[in-house]
Amino acid sequence: MTTFTRRTALSLMGAAAATPLIGLPAYAKTKVRVGALRFTSHSASFVAFERGYFAEEGLDVEFKFFQAAQPMAVAIASRDADYAVTAISGGLISLADKGAAKVIGGALSEEAGTDGQKFLVSDAAYQAGATALSKLDGKSYAVTQAGSSFHYMGSKMAAKEGISLKFKPLQKVGAIIGALKSGQVDAWSIVPHIAKPLARSGKVHIIGNVADYLPDYQVTTVFTSAANAANERVKTEAFLRAFSRGAADFNAALVDKTAGDEAAEQMVKLIHKYVYASKPYEKARNSIINGAMRINEGAAMNAASIQDQIDWFKTEKLVKDHITMETLVDPSYVKAS
Repeated sequence: MTTFTRRTALSLMGAAAATPLIGLPAYAKTKVRVGALRFTSHSASFVAFERGYFAEEGLDVEFKFFQAAQPMAVAIASRDADYAVTAISGGLISLADKGAAKVIGGALSEEAGTDGQKFLVSDAAYQAGATALSKLDGKSYAVTQAGSSFHYMGSKMAAKEGISLKFKPLQKVGAIIGALKSGQVDAWSIVPHIAKPLARSGKVHIIGNVADYLPDYQVTTVFTSAANAANERVKTEAFLRAFSRGAADFNAALVDKTAGDEAAEQMVKLIHKYVYASKPYEKARNSIINGAMRINEGAAMNAASIQDQIDWFKTEKLVKDHITMETLVDPSYVKAS
């Protein structure tokens, strides 16, 4: 197996039947670095950490926080992180093709009846007539990088609307928010806990739902190095078990709302340690609640959605034509539909 340094991983980026989660606990106090974004959608890992689910599996978890998906893929390949949760990107697929990464589970997903990701426009674009997605023809659309999930969502929407977009890479979510609010970019798509507060500011407007264009979209996945997936099964199963318990608690409290009001309030307080942590709880609370989308039970994967994403990357010439589902996904850890 090739050893991937950070330099090697970065160069690769530029070039570029289900088994139940069973097994013995990992060795006591095994150090595990988990890549994450400070989004409500990453709450399964936060819950698993705060409620001791990782510790019960013998995993000593340390979080590494990122501002975009592709740098997280680099971190997995270069062993700066052991497991991560984020969207499928062209960089991740290319690293998987080089034997450096594998998707092992599903995380956030769009679901009918659950409020999901939104398409946004700047107030400047809205006042100029971009009041519906069909009116974005020729407008600029923010992405972090080419081949990011933002690129995929925007491209799929544009194809269905029969319009053309000018994709503008701005590298970081924070930079996109600033550009959208100031009218330097016309449109974007993002999770609801970010979209709704932006819309309330009056500088941004919600004009559509991602689920209307991508129903059952597997928004994020759990992934690791190919070496971990192949050679560290006990540790990887332990991670997925703890992650799945965190997801179940999150869904019960804030998505299905079956755990009761007190459990919901405690869940929001837990998440606030990681999401909008710099804001007072009273101001952060509603934004966190608004970001509650389904996290897949048992880290199950929507294989049809993942295949659609792979096909899109190939059509856009962002990954090589020989890429298959087997290139990207190790299906042996969780259920796939």
